[in-house]
Amino acid sequence: MHEGTGKVFIVGYEGPDDPLNPQNWSFMKRMFATMQIASIAFVVGLASSIDSGVLRPAAEEFGVSEVAESLATGLFLIGFGTGALFAGPVSETLGRNPVYIATMTVYMIFIMASGLAPNIGAQLVFRFLAGFFGSTPLTCAGGSISDLWSPLERVFAFPVFANAGFLGPVVGPAIAGFIAQSTAVSWRWTEWTTLIMSGLILVAVVLFQPETYPPVLLSWKAKHLREVTGDERYVGEIEIMGATFWQRLRVALCRPFILTFHEPIIMLVALYLTVIYIVLFTFLDGYDIIFGDIHGTSPGITGLCFLGIALGLCGASALIPLIYTWAKRDLSKIKEEGGSRLPPEFRLWYAMLGGAPAIPISLFWMGWTSYSSISIWSPLGSSVLFGYGMLCVFISCYQYIIDAYETYAASALVSITLIRYLASGGMALVGIPFYKNMGVHWTLTILGALSALLVPAPYLCYKYGKTIRSWSKFATSQQ
Repeated sequence: MHEGTGKVFIVGYEGPDDPLNPQNWSFMKRMFATMQIASIAFVVGLASSIDSGVLRPAAEEFGVSEVAESLATGLFLIGFGTGALFAGPVSETLGRNPVYIATMTVYMIFIMASGLAPNIGAQLVFRFLAGFFGSTPLTCAGGSISDLWSPLERVFAFPVFANAGFLGPVVGPAIAGFIAQSTAVSWRWTEWTTLIMSGLILVAVVLFQPETYPPVLLSWKAKHLREVTGDERYVGEIEIMGATFWQRLRVALCRPFILTFHEPIIMLVALYLTVIYIVLFTFLDGYDIIFGDIHGTSPGITGLCFLGIALGLCGASALIPLIYTWAKRDLSKIKEEGGSRLPPEFRLWYAMLGGAPAIPISLFWMGWTSYSSISIWSPLGSSVLFGYGMLCVFISCYQYIIDAYETYAASALVSITLIRYLASGGMALVGIPFYKNMGVHWTLTILGALSALLVPAPYLCYKYGKTIRSWSKFATSQQ
């Protein structure tokens, strides 16, 4: 219980070990909740890419070009970006679970509508709306991870979520490839498969996922105290917030753009992740040329080639024990010196341990060994390295922003999400002509060169991040 003002008693946790605090729940309960959040990220990510594997049959049925049909993927990604703007105010008013349940339900309705679409126009509208509502649970997932785990524990907890988030877009084409070449089912089974998987995860969330947002938990506690004591002065902090939902929504819509234009760290991270996502989602079109045209693989085998990236994601997870050991060591020293938290720059170790240079190396490797005279295992090997670099950079960027901006982290992450999905949605549309007109070798060389320009970013932020943060009125000034 926090101090009374004479009018109300603001209900809080009963000390640092209060079992109501999600961070004090048992390890298994928190990990189970994290895995459920990760499963949402997985299935929504899968939905974003699965249509790319059936471009040809879908385009033939609707009587349009494959480039036009690729809008089904591009608009889903653009819907992802725009929907992220509205996630924060809703989850911070109603809690995490109502957002997961309501938006996943609406997202599934539009996935079903996409599977029933009678023409290309209807399909594109429904895919955009599915992306719009699908982004909300994915965007709120970062908040749930922070609810459940301390900053030190996020060293190993956040990669669980991040791994699943990237695994979805990689597994989608692997499933779609076999649907595309099947004579037993139509291309629309990409949507039915997504719908079934989403439904199973939604049922699990409804039945088993606990609410984790502390202000909502404390408002429930205040309500219980009012009922037990009959004293209406017990309130949760969220119940006496001065700003209305619509005021918070207005701030949520404006602040991401303010941060983007004023914060060099956010601009740099947004640019970095945008380049990575452009590479990933142009691969959805490019793999058909890299493996299908050059090496003669069937649609199903071409889809399986994406699993090389998945293997690389697991490789990035292998860094967790090392970095967690370093985190405990450094935190112990900081506490001896009177501090309490790791500096935000510690989060950059994933990218600095080979993650950043792995991306351009893998792209140059794939680009200049993609010849029919060279074994297919060469581009597959490069895809493993790309998966490793991609996850390492993503983990570093996201956690760095969370620790560097704290109170404003949600707005900063919304900005980064909006930019990278709008850009990757647009590039998903031009992926086919890009690869066909430029050729595999020069397309990947251009993308590799762009990512090479950004390799120094994590190292520079590690060295100068503290100074850059000291210039900002939004970033934390912790050492």
